[in-house]
Amino acid sequence: MTEKFTKHDSGKPRFDLLYGKFIEGMAEVMTFGAKKYSDDNWHQCPSMRTYFSALMRHSWAYFFKREDIDPESGLHHAYHAGCSLMMLFGLQDMHGDKVDDRPGRK
Repeated sequence: MTEKFTKHDSGKPRFDLLYGKFIEGMAEVMTFGAKKYSDDNWHQCPSMRTYFSALMRHSWAYFFKREDIDPESGLHHAYHAGCSLMMLFGLQDMHGDKVDDRPGRK
C-alpha cells in the first residue's frame, strides 16, 4: 500500500485534550444525581441560581475549606463543581430567559 493516510480533523474539537479522569468523575456525579432524583431532572430546574449556589458550595468546600470529598456522594468536590457549571450553562442554553434569574436581569 503506497497511499498516505489522510484524515481531515482540522478545526474540529480536540476531545483528546480533555482530562479524562475529570470527565469520568463528572459522569459519576451525574449518575449519583440520576439515582437520587431521576435522569435529566436538572433540565426542569426553574432557576439558574440553584446551580450557581451548588457550584459555589462545592468550589468553596474544595478550595477554601480544603475538603476534597463530598461527604454525601463520596465523590470529589471538583467533579460536583464541574457538573454544576455544566448544568448552569445548560439551563440557560436550553431555556434562556425563562430560567435566567441572575442579579441585574429583568
